[in-house]
Amino acid sequence: MTRRTERISSLIKKEISDLLLEQVNDPRLSGFISVTEVWTSNDLMNAKIYISTLGGEASKGEILEGFNAASGFLRRELGSRLRLRQIPHLSFHFDDSIEKGARILGLIEQVTSDDAENEGQH
Repeated sequence: MTRRTERISSLIKKEISDLLLEQVNDPRLSGFISVTEVWTSNDLMNAKIYISTLGGEASKGEILEGFNAASGFLRRELGSRLRLRQIPHLSFHFDDSIEKGARILGLIEQVTSDDAENEGQH
């Protein structure tokens, strides 16, 4: 990723986060949703937006539907906020790295507590 695409990805991440807080009225997007990463293609035609949420698997489908429904609005707003010749096509994806990290931490805690119990028995 070039410096320019990194800068544009960072701007898109900030603006979409702001739009989620201030202007998106879709109830599917009203929960705790954060934009974790944005990857913009080198030609600036596509942007993959990775989101994370605290919720179950059932709500993830609804959230993706909400983002897909709001993508036109988000592109239009990005067009008015960013000075770009072409606003990239937005695709939304779930970032499950936070959930994986929490699961790994839980496993580590389980192993350390099992080790502590085993030490106490010897």
